[in-house]
Amino acid sequence: MNTLDKQYKDLLRTILEYGATKKDRTGTGTKSIFGYTIRHNMQEGFPLLTTKKMAWKQIVTELLWFLRGDTNIKFLHENDCHIWDGDYKKSGRDDGELGPIYGKQWRDWGGIDQIDYIIREINNTPDSRRLMVNAWNVSDLDKMTLPPCHYGFQLYTRDLNLDERIDYFNTHSKALNKSLDYHHIHMDSLRVPKKGISLLWNQRSVDTFLGLPFNIASYGLLLEIIAKEVKMIPLQLIGNLGDVHLYKNHIEQAKEQLSRNSFPLPSLCLDYRDGEYNKNLKEFVVEDFQLFGYKSHKTIKAVLSN
Repeated sequence: MNTLDKQYKDLLRTILEYGATKKDRTGTGTKSIFGYTIRHNMQEGFPLLTTKKMAWKQIVTELLWFLRGDTNIKFLHENDCHIWDGDYKKSGRDDGELGPIYGKQWRDWGGIDQIDYIIREINNTPDSRRLMVNAWNVSDLDKMTLPPCHYGFQLYTRDLNLDERIDYFNTHSKALNKSLDYHHIHMDSLRVPKKGISLLWNQRSVDTFLGLPFNIASYGLLLEIIAKEVKMIPLQLIGNLGDVHLYKNHIEQAKEQLSRNSFPLPSLCLDYRDGEYNKNLKEFVVEDFQLFGYKSHKTIKAVLSN
């Protein structure tokens, strides 16, 4: 089932019909609405839009860059990823540095590694309401090439019921007359996780045509990675969006995308295996994340406003 493309197209229609005309720092101009939510069930497939071809390798590369705590454009260029080139050129710097952006804040906020911290907290107190990572470090904003657009995320866990555990393992119970405890014990023997985990990210500024599809897939991948780290099943991915806009030079492209029907969502395999080798979060490479069954319409080209 692919409800993600439908939600995304509904958002495009909402902006086109109701969006206010606004000026912006890039000088391009936008149609904008304020406040919107995207919600995706990760068990329906990996959240990569199919109504236009998405640059999977670049999505993975940028997230791995964040998880490394890296803020130098060198890693991106080594992996043929150029999505930060415009902001870097605009900064006027020549050392490759973009300032204390996402990677710095995630992995070293005043000496605190927020990613390691949150994984420990999930393992120790999974029902905590403080499972949060923040990139909006006010004291560092003026040092950043670009202040964070997606500025924080929160995680939420819950127990899985038996049906969810069985569905996840893609099996069916034949001994229906036996107790639920019996079947849970059977799931335990198959090493099926007992808990599920969801992620909600907050985004102050949303480039709906170019940026948002990228953000959805990136946080979907982050949820998959964290779920594997804490041995849980990824459940809900939720985007809490603030200023949601279409740049004026993306309007025709948005209309083209609205004319397209969607395909089924792909599936994801995290190609690093417990027991054989268990990589540190900073050691991942793009090839560790294999996408299966991705069918999409062709790319729709648009200019990125910096």
